[in-house]
Amino acid sequence: MSTAETIIDDKSPICIPFILERYRSYSASTNPAAAVRPFIIGLNGVQGAGKTTLVKALSSKLRGGEGLQTLVCSIDDFYLRREDQQALAESRPDNLLVQVRGEPGTHDMNLARDFFTALCEGRPVKVPQYDKSAHAGRGDRVPESQWETVNGPGQPKVQVVIFEGWCVGFRPLDPTEVSRKWDAPSRTLRRHAVEHLNFVNDRLRDYDAITDMFDAFIHIDAQDTEWVYDWRLEQEAMLRRQRGTGMTDEQVVKFVDAYYPAYELFSDKMRNGLFPDKPKCQLRLIVGKDRKVKQTTVI
Repeated sequence: MSTAETIIDDKSPICIPFILERYRSYSASTNPAAAVRPFIIGLNGVQGAGKTTLVKALSSKLRGGEGLQTLVCSIDDFYLRREDQQALAESRPDNLLVQVRGEPGTHDMNLARDFFTALCEGRPVKVPQYDKSAHAGRGDRVPESQWETVNGPGQPKVQVVIFEGWCVGFRPLDPTEVSRKWDAPSRTLRRHAVEHLNFVNDRLRDYDAITDMFDAFIHIDAQDTEWVYDWRLEQEAMLRRQRGTGMTDEQVVKFVDAYYPAYELFSDKMRNGLFPDKPKCQLRLIVGKDRKVKQTTVI
């Protein structure tokens, strides 16, 4: 059985040509006099499938191999401040989906919109940071004074942005579709009231403003999404061996359970294509249990 230690990068050799083709097309259609807006790549990867390895490889190759000033940022760094997450949880105490950070609705999308607007206008902007270990693992935003500035005086302008995260690219559904999925057999949806799922679905509408900015989108999918449980169990077992501490198997399953409803709700829409008006700008990599690519599709 493979572990996170043995993940081999078989994905960037597929992704780099796709990105460069889209980037060249984008650059050719952009007025050079107004070329301050960076090329924005959205990247979604199911947890444990090798997303972190891929992002590092893409960033290295775009910077070193292509000479493109590349910024990597994660949706995890846009989680609500601790006090705002607590307020959300307390306002809906019966909705288990928002008691902890994770699901759509637990991110500060005003911060995200302001950040991406500044990037698109070529203005100096600080890159948010979030510390998941703060408050005994409950997490909190790092003080703004510690955030890195990009596009500042004397700095090269950001040319490419990779925005990665487990729920990047999720689109909201019609409420009737949420109800249909709730009625169908599923692993986790029936554990939650349909109105609680619809709360998350409604909050996801705030994410569309960022998704609509993507010039290219990469989706690392799995032949069976439930493998995220096995992959996370493997990763945590490795951490326990290396550090002598970590979540128990039961805690890992509970952890993934907090995220899994969104996979069950929103994955199908993403697989069908995010951008009907922008053909061939979405790349889907389907991986097997060994995390290796078994199929690729350009949408």
